[in-house]
Amino acid sequence: MSIKSMPTWKWALLLVVSLFLGLIMYGLGGMAQEVYHGPLAWCMSILIGAIMLGLYAFFVHAFEGAWPEDLPLRKCAGQTALGLATGIGNFVLVVGVMALLGYYKVESTGCDWKALADAFAMFLIVAIGEEVVFRGILFRWLDEKWGLTTALVVSGLIFGLVHVGNPNATLWAGIAIALESGLLLGMAYKWAGNLWFPIGIHWSWNFVQGNVFGFAVSGTDAGASWLHPIVSGPDWLTGGAFGAEASVLSSVVGLAITAWFLCKHLKNK
Repeated sequence: MSIKSMPTWKWALLLVVSLFLGLIMYGLGGMAQEVYHGPLAWCMSILIGAIMLGLYAFFVHAFEGAWPEDLPLRKCAGQTALGLATGIGNFVLVVGVMALLGYYKVESTGCDWKALADAFAMFLIVAIGEEVVFRGILFRWLDEKWGLTTALVVSGLIFGLVHVGNPNATLWAGIAIALESGLLLGMAYKWAGNLWFPIGIHWSWNFVQGNVFGFAVSGTDAGASWLHPIVSGPDWLTGGAFGAEASVLSSVVGLAITAWFLCKHLKNK
């Protein structure tokens, strides 16, 4: 049965069940990162990520009658790499503007490279877990049943609101994440037609923000970073204790990239 023809009550029930299962897997991934470190943690991250994607594939097959089309193995490496580059470019642009305005200055450099590798592995779990739940399930099902506009607005808003419970969060921080990440990742998924691309964007955005440039990530201390900055200026421009995600600059850049993906999508229709 297709999502579009599915009765609304069944659609809603399956959506709740699927989101619940996705959040359980996301929680298990976080627990594994607390227990394991070093090469074992990296292996566990890959294994748990593969399990998450496998469960998503089996869930889609069980309830939609076909294997998911948004996980083409032949595009895994290329689209993930493109996503990584996009996420890096996005954040470099944001922090570059902050630096030009004098609000971001590097005080020193250097870090524990093993700790950075652990963080890189941890953010892989975050990216896969959240993209499966919010793009592979929530956005796609909304899109197939009620169209692109509803999918972007609703999934983006929910994605932002779930971050309001994070440390140092404000209502604006949730709105900012909805604008710069919820909309961007949803449109990136729609344009690319696969999960690998938004997974790559999400993965590198978090890692570069926290472990390269030294910001908090969604209100949480990301641990060791390569650059040790002095961040000054108004919170609405720097993001304050929540991190650069709560900066107006991030929202403006994110919306611009979202608009670019939207234009590319409409052009290809």
